Amino acid sequence: MADHFAEIKLAEQKSYNSIPFPWVLTPNSTTNLSFLTETIRTQKPFLESLLLKAGAVLLRGFDVKTANDFNDVVEAFGYEELPYVGGAAPRSHVVGRVFTANESSLDRNIPFHQEMALLPQFPSKLFFFCEVEPVSGGDTPLVLSHIVYERMKESYPEFVQQLEQDGLIYTRIYQEKDDLSSPTGRGWKSIFLTEDKSLAEERAANLGLKLEWMEDGGVKTVLGPIPAVTYDKIRQRKIWFNSIVMAYTCWKDTQNDPVKAVTFGNGSPYPEDIVYNLMKILEEECVAIPWQNGDVLLIDNLAVLHARRSSSRPRHILASLCK
Repeated sequence: MADHFAEIKLAEQKSYNSIPFPWVLTPNSTTNLSFLTETIRTQKPFLESLLLKAGAVLLRGFDVKTANDFNDVVEAFGYEELPYVGGAAPRSHVVGRVFTANESSLDRNIPFHQEMALLPQFPSKLFFFCEVEPVSGGDTPLVLSHIVYERMKESYPEFVQQLEQDGLIYTRIYQEKDDLSSPTGRGWKSIFLTEDKSLAEERAANLGLKLEWMEDGGVKTVLGPIPAVTYDKIRQRKIWFNSIVMAYTCWKDTQNDPVKAVTFGNGSPYPEDIVYNLMKILEEECVAIPWQNGDVLLIDNLAVLHARRSSSRPRHILASLCK
C-alpha cells in the first residue's frame, strides 16, 4: 500500500477476482486535512490505479469535517468540474465545487443509476461526502455495471440483444418548479439553469433533447434512441449504462406514465417483469456500507451504479461531479 494509506476490510465489502469492492483506505499515520490533500496530489496515480481496479474507493477516518474540507479534497485530485446541466435530481450549491446530494425526501429510496446516464455529457467520476451520518439507514449502495450486464445477458439474452440493437427512447414531462417529493423532480428552469425558453431550447439541443412546451408552463422532453449498453474502453468490457429502473420507479405522476417514459428505440415497451427482475439482480450484487462522519467516496460513473436507501433525518451527504 502506498505511503500514508492503509487498506482496511469491512464486513459489507465484496470481492471480484480478488479485488475488494469498494476499496477502503484509512490513514497510515496522521489524519490531518492538509496532509491528506497533499498526499492525494502526490499519490494520485496510486489512487487512480485502485479506482481503475475496483470502480470505487472509500476514504475513511481522515480529518474531513465540513463542506469546505470536502471541497479541498475534491480540488486536490485536480479533475475538471462538470456543471450540473440537464440532470433531474434536485440539489443546491454549497461551496466551491460542492453541491448537496439529491434533496428529495429521505423517506424514499432512490433506485440504482449512473449519474446523468441519459445525457451525452455525463460525469466520469463522482465524489460523495458524509457531513452528518444517518442515525439509521441512508446507505449509498454500489453495484458494478459490468456484473449487471453479464447477469442480464445470461438471464435475458434476447432482451439484452434488443437493447444493444435498438437502444432507448426516454420521454418525460417536467414542470416549471422543483418538486422535492421526487428524486427526479427538478423543474425545467433548474435543469437548464435559465428561465428563458429560447436559451432552454438551445441548451436542450446541445444535450440531444427535443422540447415540446405545454400549456401549463411545463415541457415535454424526448431523448433518443440512445444506447442502453456501452463499452468501457479503459477496462475493455461491456457495461449496463441506462436509466430503465429510474424511469420505471420514479417517473410516475399526474403527467408521466412509467410504461411510456422509456421504450425500446423502435417505440415498443419493455416487459415489466424483466425490469423488476433487473431490480432483484441489482440488490443481489450490491454493496451497502453504512456512512460514517467524514467518509469520502470516489466513484467511477461508468464502472459503478449507485442508489440511496431511505433514512430518517438528519442525513447530510454532499457531492461533486467531475468530467
